[in-house]
Amino acid sequence: MEETKQSKDKKREIVVVALGRNSFGRTIPEQKEHVHTAAVAVADLVEAGYIPVVTHSNGPQIGMIQTAMTEYSRLEPEFTVAPMSVCGAMSQGYIGYDLQNEIRTELLDRGIYKPVCTIITQVRVDPFDRAFTHPTKVIGRVMNRTEADAEEAKGNFVTEEDGGFRRIIPSPKPVEIYEIDSIRALVNAEQIVIACGGGGIPVMQQGTRLKGASAIIEKDATAARLAGELDADAMLFLTHREFLTEKTGTPEEKKIGEISVAEAEKLIEEQGNFTAGLDKAKMEAAIEFVASARDKARKAVITSTENALAGLKGRTGTVIK
Repeated sequence: MEETKQSKDKKREIVVVALGRNSFGRTIPEQKEHVHTAAVAVADLVEAGYIPVVTHSNGPQIGMIQTAMTEYSRLEPEFTVAPMSVCGAMSQGYIGYDLQNEIRTELLDRGIYKPVCTIITQVRVDPFDRAFTHPTKVIGRVMNRTEADAEEAKGNFVTEEDGGFRRIIPSPKPVEIYEIDSIRALVNAEQIVIACGGGGIPVMQQGTRLKGASAIIEKDATAARLAGELDADAMLFLTHREFLTEKTGTPEEKKIGEISVAEAEKLIEEQGNFTAGLDKAKMEAAIEFVASARDKARKAVITSTENALAGLKGRTGTVIK
């Protein structure tokens, strides 16, 4: 087995790597192309002596799957529309398949043998979470008024968009990762694990049964919980930008470099620094992870996929310490 740059007797640092949607593109050919960049970033971390645990977005993919399954049910009426939880599971398998194969190939090309696997991951949500009455995630195809009325008759939420209507899905907070023991066992064996894709499959516990919820969990929030459960040393949020910026798109726009948790909290509290959405979600997840450490220093880095290792080394990116 290839030796890494760290000595065997030194405990390797665990790094949770949260891949953004730019790592996959919007189509099957784009995903095949883009996952190579993500695989290079993960292999760089392995080669530098870290243990990466990979999680990822599934935004365009789950929408594509949900649209395809809905259309199939229209063509074949005996088949019902696939629940969102099933679409989430499909997206985890489909994305994980491409990722694990590309990471495996990149490692082998460097002379490194490491098993790589994807764990279909279920995440418990609270049925009384306020998000279920205030949905925020727009998904799926554009519908006409008649189709939108039919969705509302089923109890689903719709919103007007793009000259028509689209479904809008709740985004509850993650409460518990059910497969965490399996993930931990593989990480402790220094294998490469892909887990909690798309924020995990949202489920509610009913006795001994887990029932899928019609929701999409914020992936960065689940990534932070995963990192905390694994007692990771660092988190990497990989996007298309080298730095987060405050007051983006205004004359006062400014890169955010290394900051403390207190400074990050202040940036979120001040109006106009971030719009509600991806940047704010990443900052909130980074704060949760870093602030929850009790007996060791942690850091979270937000940077581009190409700069993953450089960001972890403190040479670039937005760093929360």
